[in-house]
Amino acid sequence: MVLLIAGETHTGKTALAQRLLERYHYPYLSIDLIKMGLIRSGQTELTPEGDEALTQYLWPIVRETVKTAIENGQNLIVEGVYIPFDWEKDFDEEYRREIRYVCLIMTEAYIRSRFGDIRGYAGVIEQRGEDDGLSEEALVQGHRHNLEMCRKYGCEYLLIDGEYRVDLVL
Repeated sequence: MVLLIAGETHTGKTALAQRLLERYHYPYLSIDLIKMGLIRSGQTELTPEGDEALTQYLWPIVRETVKTAIENGQNLIVEGVYIPFDWEKDFDEEYRREIRYVCLIMTEAYIRSRFGDIRGYAGVIEQRGEDDGLSEEALVQGHRHNLEMCRKYGCEYLLIDGEYRVDLVL
């Protein structure tokens, strides 16, 4: 089985992937690590800020990695913001049966009441650099957009409202 964990920045995708790795012993692939490896090695002219262009660049690589894992009978967790909402169109039914997609989405009320906490938890799994570019309004807009897209494409999502309790049973 392959699990795709999507969502806006600072939603806990990496933390969830780490918990699932520890519980199920499924390896996980961080798309951010691939992104930075390609950028730092000079393999692309893209920058870390170009989300749409990065999705177009990275998704074909991730998509084929997912197919390879399924063909090899390997379990895999893939997490990152660069998974398109219409991901299903890129897989035949035999692959889709082996893939579960979930998007982590915070409500506006959750973001507005806990913005400081959200920023504070940014380094729980990875040691992030400065976070000064993250704004409350941008985060609200990003989550609102992701909810609309999940509904449009019929994607599974976990709505975070109230207490932060994000977990999955595989």
